[in-house]
Amino acid sequence: MAGPAIGKDSSSKKVGHTQKAYQGIRNMLFHNEIVADQKISYRDLSERLGMSQTPVIQALKWLEFQQLVRHEPNRGYYTAPINLKEVSEIYSLRRLIELDLLKTTFKRIDAKGIKRLRLALDAHLKASKELYLYDRLVKDMEYHLVLASLADCDVQLQTLKNLFDLLYLKYGAKFLFSSSMENADAAHLKLYQCIEKGDRKGALKALSTHILDVKEHVVRGVKHMLSATRIQR
Repeated sequence: MAGPAIGKDSSSKKVGHTQKAYQGIRNMLFHNEIVADQKISYRDLSERLGMSQTPVIQALKWLEFQQLVRHEPNRGYYTAPINLKEVSEIYSLRRLIELDLLKTTFKRIDAKGIKRLRLALDAHLKASKELYLYDRLVKDMEYHLVLASLADCDVQLQTLKNLFDLLYLKYGAKFLFSSSMENADAAHLKLYQCIEKGDRKGALKALSTHILDVKEHVVRGVKHMLSATRIQR
């Protein structure tokens, strides 16, 4: 998700630096280089990104707007803590949105849309055989977003992208990969086959089951992590 727009009176150089800082911090979150509930050092981030603290602070404001970091007056910014209720709600809302979009997709999908989905599926299946986990995670997300985009409902699609941001940047691979990639491969393939055949009922069931299964695995992983953290304390 792109950060909130900057006013027209801002220089293009300032916009560029802030956008660079924003993308840089997002990458750190995605790769778990900044962990949950951690105090964020402006100086450390500015040194790692090779820029002044001003665009870093502006980028953190964007991320606060997305609920990926929090600001405490007179103390600075912190990464948002892990929240089991939030994880559960994200998957529940994802399921509602994706199922609703899929119903709309069945009313309008054509051969071109089927081809787009097939390409996204092939990219996902190819990535699932690679060792680089983060690429596999991205291709998994892209498959879902391509499918969602076929409904041509911009507001719902943007909301879904925001939910993926929360999942991928806040919770990351250590929780999302608790689900077997082989299971995801099979689920995505089955979903595609149902859509290709025009099996609306089968596709809705396949998508619903897939999201609920992933939710169960991720919630279990978060519970385990929170329990381990309490024991360590």
